Amino acid sequence: SGSGKSTLMHCMAGLDQPTSGKVFVEGLEVSSMGQKQLTDLRRTQIGFIFQSFNLVPTLCAEENILLPLQIAKKPIDRDWFKQVVKVVGLEKRLTHRPSQLSGGQQQRVACARAMMARPSVIFADEPTGNLDSRSSREVLGFLKQSVTEYGQSIVMVTHDPRAASYADRVLVLADGHITQDLDRPTYEQILEVFADDGADEAGKVAQA
Repeated sequence: SGSGKSTLMHCMAGLDQPTSGKVFVEGLEVSSMGQKQLTDLRRTQIGFIFQSFNLVPTLCAEENILLPLQIAKKPIDRDWFKQVVKVVGLEKRLTHRPSQLSGGQQQRVACARAMMARPSVIFADEPTGNLDSRSSREVLGFLKQSVTEYGQSIVMVTHDPRAASYADRVLVLADGHITQDLDRPTYEQILEVFADDGADEAGKVAQA
């Protein structure tokens, strides 16, 4: 907590303006864009999955999934919709509103919504933070599948070593700096890194 991971992601997604450095998505410099350009970019190239789901409570699951496309006045590919819904396992829950869905199901709606526009990159901010262990595995499994089967790029912010172990690349942040850059680490390797960082922090406190 407080390492700067959410701030970094918000800068990468064009939600915040970086004070230095540059951000590029699909060769486009996000960090120099105006609000209209950023809005267009977020509608076409960027998807979001938040910890709090951010679903519209008065809309059913299908309406929530299709809402961004309708706002952008983009055509709806029904074949792709059926494929995404099948992958997230929501075929029988499309007419249900968020209040009628479990936390894991709500997050799967959010995942499907992010996938529908086929964005270049999806930013996921603590996507399993409000989920139990079973729902977390289901959501992380879907995100992994979307990468391996559909070529989707996903940037996930998490403080959960188990969630991080699903990633192909893991960057560890501390006090706004990258302290580790890991390639396809196992859960055990990530735990070891966290343990070492914790020991270093304890040493700093002891010295202080």
